[in-house]
Amino acid sequence: MAEDLKRMYRTVMDDRFPPRMEIHFVDGSGRQTLYYEKVSWVIEGVEKGLRYGENPGQEAALYRLVNGNLVLGGVETVQPGRHLASLPELLQSGKHPGKINITDADNALNILRYFTDRPTAVIVKHNNPCGVARAASLLEAYRRANLADRVAAFGGCIALNRAVDRATAEAIAQQYAEVIVAPEFEEGVMAIFGRKKNLRVLRIRNMERLQEFENSRFVEFKSLIDGGQVVQWSFVPVTRRPEDLKPAACEHRGKTYRIRREPTPQEVEDLLFGWLVEAGVTSNSVLYVKDQVTVGIGTGEQDRVGVAEIARDKAYRKLADRYSFEAWGIAYHDLQDPERRAEIDERVRRERGGLIGAAMVSDAFFPFRDGVDVGIREGIRSVIQPGGSENDHQVIEACNEADVAMVFTGQRAFKH
Repeated sequence: MAEDLKRMYRTVMDDRFPPRMEIHFVDGSGRQTLYYEKVSWVIEGVEKGLRYGENPGQEAALYRLVNGNLVLGGVETVQPGRHLASLPELLQSGKHPGKINITDADNALNILRYFTDRPTAVIVKHNNPCGVARAASLLEAYRRANLADRVAAFGGCIALNRAVDRATAEAIAQQYAEVIVAPEFEEGVMAIFGRKKNLRVLRIRNMERLQEFENSRFVEFKSLIDGGQVVQWSFVPVTRRPEDLKPAACEHRGKTYRIRREPTPQEVEDLLFGWLVEAGVTSNSVLYVKDQVTVGIGTGEQDRVGVAEIARDKAYRKLADRYSFEAWGIAYHDLQDPERRAEIDERVRRERGGLIGAAMVSDAFFPFRDGVDVGIREGIRSVIQPGGSENDHQVIEACNEADVAMVFTGQRAFKH
């Protein structure tokens, strides 16, 4: 029975999806068509597309856009031929990629497109980032992203926006990863990755053009249970630069409420970094960011105060694991020595999970001040959120009481 269950994950599904797909948009003035062709790879003599879908037993196919130009209301889709996630070069793979491998890589690129100026690492697990970091070197960016949530990074997709050097490859090889995505790999790197037979190594040469996708939109399709479709344009954040930030202010019952302290330049960097990472996080979500590294990421929760608490609790747990791993090379969960555990617990409590001085990021407004109060109690120093709540005045007052800076984006960043 156990072997049967293991075999399930090694299964390669035959897919009956056709080699080409067309999507037509028809109105009174005529028809616009997008043309796609199915993607496949030859691995150990077997030509195949996706191994399976979200689960073994689900057929799946990957299509790339090859022709067509859709314009609706003046908004234009991504042009054919600008392939990123839909046409990676598979340099190494013990087995064909699955649907989740591709969607994780795609969401990593979705985040990376806003961070072309510095070496950046994004680690994605189940279509959500678990660690994102920018640094002066690729090795440092990867180390920080991995240590931000070393537990969740296990078996994740690592996306890097610079050519992978040998030092970074050696650091990656110390962990278990499913997928590595990068624009190039320096000499000797593939030999290092070759030790991990089932590691899928994807080269995306067009990654150097990621910035061109900063304002690009594509059409998203959401299939309903009865076969219906919800169609929308993809999300593009409008707040990307310091001048786009709006100091929090609102009117309530004839009184004007304004934030008293504006963010420092360093706080602005963290606020913008967190807001752009937020574009790739499942809603409802709250993030904490410090020094260009995610500290705690809360995702997919139904209430905002709850997700603020989840992100806080994760920050505490992940910092404890980091300190255990750095000091003794083992996970906090496996640390049996009560004195060592107590030492770590006290350090994490004293540092409040690394949240002192952090930025708090929310993809939608705070309906009440209880959400932002979660971060304030842990020592955050700045907040970024869309604004627009009936109770913005309460949230502004909460921040003013704690001398916390807060800015509005004027745009909600839900992702479902």
